[in-house]
Amino acid sequence: MAKKKSAKKATSRNYLKLFWQLFIAGVILAILPFLLASIGALGHMPSFEELENPESNLASEVISIDGKTLGKYAYENRTPVKFKDLPDNLVKALVATEDERFFEHSGIDFKATARAIIKLGQDGGGSTTTQQLSKLLFHGEGSKNVFGRVFQKVKEYVISIRLERQYTKEEILTMYLNKYDFLYLAVGIRSASRIYFGKEPKDLNVQESAVLVAMLKNPRQFNPRREISKDKSLARRNVVFSQMAKNGFLTEKEKDSLQELPIVLNWSPESHADGLATHFREYLRSYMNGWIKNNPKPNGDKYNLHRDGLKIYVTIDSRMQQYAEEAATEHMQNLQRIFFKEQKRNKTAPFYDVELEDRERIMLQAMKRSTRWKRMKAQGKDDKEIRQTFREKTEMRVFSYKGDIDTIMTPYDSIVYYKHFLRAGLMSIEPQTGHVKAWVGGTNYKHFKFDAVKQQKRQVGSTFKPFVYATAINQLKWSPCDSFPNTPYSISKDKYGMPDDWSPKNSGADENPEDAYGGMLTLKDALAKSVNVITARTIDAVHPKNVVRFAHSLGIDSKIPEVPAIALGSVDLSLYEMVGAYSTFANKGLRVGQMMVLRIEDKNGTILEQFTPETKEVLSEESSFVILNLLEGVTTAGSGVRLRGNWGSYPDNIATGYPYEFTNPIAGKTGTTQNQSDGWFMGIVPNLATGVWVGGEDRATHFEFITQGQGASMALPIWALYYKKLYADESLNISQEEFEKPEDISIRINCSDEPEEGEDPLEEKKKEVEEEIEF
Repeated sequence: MAKKKSAKKATSRNYLKLFWQLFIAGVILAILPFLLASIGALGHMPSFEELENPESNLASEVISIDGKTLGKYAYENRTPVKFKDLPDNLVKALVATEDERFFEHSGIDFKATARAIIKLGQDGGGSTTTQQLSKLLFHGEGSKNVFGRVFQKVKEYVISIRLERQYTKEEILTMYLNKYDFLYLAVGIRSASRIYFGKEPKDLNVQESAVLVAMLKNPRQFNPRREISKDKSLARRNVVFSQMAKNGFLTEKEKDSLQELPIVLNWSPESHADGLATHFREYLRSYMNGWIKNNPKPNGDKYNLHRDGLKIYVTIDSRMQQYAEEAATEHMQNLQRIFFKEQKRNKTAPFYDVELEDRERIMLQAMKRSTRWKRMKAQGKDDKEIRQTFREKTEMRVFSYKGDIDTIMTPYDSIVYYKHFLRAGLMSIEPQTGHVKAWVGGTNYKHFKFDAVKQQKRQVGSTFKPFVYATAINQLKWSPCDSFPNTPYSISKDKYGMPDDWSPKNSGADENPEDAYGGMLTLKDALAKSVNVITARTIDAVHPKNVVRFAHSLGIDSKIPEVPAIALGSVDLSLYEMVGAYSTFANKGLRVGQMMVLRIEDKNGTILEQFTPETKEVLSEESSFVILNLLEGVTTAGSGVRLRGNWGSYPDNIATGYPYEFTNPIAGKTGTTQNQSDGWFMGIVPNLATGVWVGGEDRATHFEFITQGQGASMALPIWALYYKKLYADESLNISQEEFEKPEDISIRINCSDEPEEGEDPLEEKKKEVEEEIEF
């Protein structure tokens, strides 16, 4: 009997011992993964330094001078916000729906985890907001096997506890919302608010907050944008309202009324091809890459434009940029209608002055520049095979001013179609500061990426003439009132080492020579009417090399040949150079370099560099004023006079928005190149200089007749529409005042007193100058 009791006791002890062994083993097995995870045995664990500064891709922002975000450079379109910028209804919706005990637990909600295990995850996985954040920050893609997912979950628990120790609850919530990807390049709550609702997070109402919180469960499944998931998005949003009511954030009555409302989006997608100043932002990307190359971080690493969250403050004014883009689109849409109409009778459309063989050569060059050709060439296809594919019809989407069109056409025909489109560029500079206020490189960046402001150089036509007259005014002290014979003029080829004699003709000389020549004209009238022979006399008087030197002193960097023909604008220059040069006249002869960037800051707001423009005195204040006086004649009695009048009409309503009826002083100059390939207008008021160019991608693409193809028809209307908008916005303070006149002015500008009979100002002025003034 005693032996039996002893055996029972031994068995009990063995069972008890086994129980404790199993219990301790279970505890060890339960704790071991967490210990292994904490020391990194289950894979990399973030250090305290990494927890303090988790790596994130922050978009660099381009911020206008009036404080608007023009665009971003990003791998992820994400700009963080602070907790104070989150609306209360958004925080309540998130906590009520995603993590009811968020402010009570320490990173892991054991009650929710147990419930998830019991219900096999049918009511959710039990993850807290902190766990979701740890997953976003440090895990990336989930593991595909069971053991990997278990280990990942363990690491997630450890990281969550560490995050809770490192950050406040408010900081964790903010980090989570800043990191979450809401689709459509909307990474983070700020981008999501802007893209889905067109507003900042602080301005979200409770309905909008609920829609975004609904997406946190699964952004694709509850996407409010797609037709296939709209109903699910609505249902999930209503779940958010129910949870808010359950947790006391809404009354039942409020919940019921909110659930009746439809989802209303203000869809505002963001991409580099959308928004304001797209061509400028592409130029700025190149500029910033150069800056980054020469300005490393304090530790020697290079900044990354797409992930370091730089803030680039630029001189562009978003209001002026908007008006400039609107003006360009309004006129170009009208101009394109007229051009398409004209091309219906053109056998070599959209080109003139070419034979059919020339047209095919142009088209072949265009095909070889295309992505399609380059891709097929890389695949080893021969030219004949590739050209054949350009004749095969395919589905495509093409540009139109009324919106992109889905159509079926051959790639060859699509190239012909796009070559029909005339291009436009506009740039505005504040002369006193050099600040570039508007930059329109084209009317649609997605379809026409080539920048007509800085990337392109074209013949400038008569817009170059003011540089010739300015040289004479500054060097020979000529007056706008000096008169010259309007007769044919020739310069010997030997004089400037030219291959042939140069004998320019006035406009219309071939058709009506008796109307094109005759009498005496003042410089002011000659510039206003763009008389070529008097410009030829002028450049001969001052010498082409001095005109070239003067043009370079105005900031024109392009090479200019020292030949008389430059007087009529035969040289190719950029719109960027031309506007910069003209702005000097409005700044009393002080050349201020074009300035696009005010300062660059890092993500913490530390100023990395602040910029100031270069300045140089080029002209005397008197000479600058005299040139402005000359240029005013263009808009009061010359080729720019349609800015003033309200009489008559123009063929096909080509002057979009006419009449303009400006009454304020405007100094300007039109320009038209050979065969109407380019139309220019440069216009200045005291505190803003603006240039406009219009033309085809190919110089053979142009209007047949000068009525439609002149600068006053192609470019001037954009300037006029733009300035009408500027003046309508009084907050911009664009001047309508007179140009400031110097106190002492010795050069005659009042042309009411005619020169004495027989006087030849050209000879008289030449005698006055003892030596050539160098610029």
